[in-house]
Formats: sequence, C-alpha cells, structure tokens
Amino acid sequence: MSTALGYRTFGAADVHEFFDRPVPSPGPLEVLVRVAAAGVNPMDHKLRSGYVLELNGHVPFPQVLGMEAAGTILAVGEEVTGLAVGDRVTGFALTGAGTYAQTTLLLAESTARIPDALPETWAATIPIAGTTALDVLDQLALPAGASLLVNGIGGGVGIALAQIARDRGLVVVGTGSAAKRDRATATGAAFVEYTAGDVVARLRAQAPDGFDAVVDTVGGDSLRSIAPLATKPDALVSVGDPSVTELGGATVHRRLDRSSLERVAELMVAGRLDPNITATYPLARAEEALALVESGHASGKLVIDMRP
Repeated sequence: MSTALGYRTFGAADVHEFFDRPVPSPGPLEVLVRVAAAGVNPMDHKLRSGYVLELNGHVPFPQVLGMEAAGTILAVGEEVTGLAVGDRVTGFALTGAGTYAQTTLLLAESTARIPDALPETWAATIPIAGTTALDVLDQLALPAGASLLVNGIGGGVGIALAQIARDRGLVVVGTGSAAKRDRATATGAAFVEYTAGDVVARLRAQAPDGFDAVVDTVGGDSLRSIAPLATKPDALVSVGDPSVTELGGATVHRRLDRSSLERVAELMVAGRLDPNITATYPLARAEEALALVESGHASGKLVIDMRP
C-alpha cells in the first residue's frame, strides 16, 4: 500500500484526506515511481476545486493531489523506451495518479532522467514551473535586448521566467508584493510593487512605448490591467487564464515532453536556473504547503519532500 493525500469529491480544502491505496502497476506507456519529492502548484487546488473538469473530470475518486514529481523508477510499462528500473527521474503525472503520494505513475514520454548532481527536491520543480517558463520564452522567441514584463514575478513560474529570460539577454521588469522584491531583484529584474499605487502608471514609466512582450502569471483583473502594456496583442501570453484570448493574447503552448524536462535540468546543473525553493514539507504537512499556495502569498517554490 502507498499513502496519499487527496479527495473523494471536488471542493475546498476541507475535502482533503489521507488514505492508503494499492501500489499501481504501470500501463504500456507508463512508469511506476517511488516519489522522493513533489512540487506544489496552483493547478493542484484548481483541480481539487473542480475548476478544470476537462483535465480531471474523468478521473475516478478518490483523486490524489499533485502533478509533478521526482523519484526513482520501480517498474516500467511494456512499450516504454529510454527509461529503466532504478533511474532517477522527474516528470508529469498526466496519468491522473497524482504526486502527493509515496508512489505514483508517470507518463513515460513526459518523464526524463535527472543528472546525478541534481537533488530530487530541485528536480520536482522542473515539470511545471521550469518547463512552463521555458515554453513561454520559446513561444515568444524574443531577441536579446527585448523588454519583458512578468506580471507576478515572485512565484515559481515567475522566478524561473526571470532567470531564463536573463540568460537569453532580455530586459526584465516584474510585478509582485513587497515581500517578493528581494527574490525578484536577485534575478536582475527591475521590480514594481503592485500594492504601492498605480502599478500600470509606474510600469509605463519603465517602458513608455510598452513592452516587447508581457507574460501574466496572475490572471483575472490583474491580467486585464496590464494587457495594454504589450506592444502588440500577440506579444501577450498568460500561463493560467484562458480569457487572455479575449484580449488578443494567447495561453502558453505546453509541450510536456522529455526534451523540455532535460533542457531545464541542464540549466539547473549549469547554475543558470535556481528553482528558489523557499520551504519543504513532509507529506504529513502537505496541506499547509497547498494552503499557502492557494492563498496567493507563497514566494518562490514549495516542495513536498517524501524522503525519510
């Protein structure tokens, strides 16, 4: 049996419960992984709340929280290539098996080996925050010297965006709360606090002609307020709010493949990307980590560390 944190019905945090489930067997295109670490993301509570039924409305209850993990392969499905029992890996739980659990199933084509030098806690941040940032910047394909506004720079995706953008020679400006200033400016980004007056006016002062691209990680009214700062509509990308298309922008085109995972791992090992893990929690306290992310006040990246 394997201990997991999940829910038997959609709802708020009060539907969480720990339960034991049989260790699953991998299907033909899956790998069974002993989870060492799992990343905590806004999508986790959105899935639990039933806001994205197109992703998990078909998954039987009880459902397990979490979408990204790092660990060691215990078994591989018949048609899996490039991975073997004993490999240290990171990947997406696109099987519906969740990752706030001692064992889980990962889709093999969305799972990659991790370098020996990379700890599992870092590797667990790659599938969501790391590859989302990579996908955004590949999608925008900005030349060196271009200006980039990151709306909500202090979270896991925002911090990764700032670092990869810096690595590509972009000029980054980010918005966030005062508590996230130091973390953002450490990446080399200019920072505009969104609670200190008219944020749009202060961003206009930074870029009177607008930004070559605007990336939103916040959504809602915040997205709508900063959208006009993009020099052209197709230079506006949101990582989580599909209403961006109503503004002429686009959502990030996610690839979810092994190559993207490997590219982010290489950036980490080379010292060019730090996931900015601000806290780790044991599985027994995973609800605390998710509550902090759900509050919108988490800074950097939170990780559940399953190791003894």
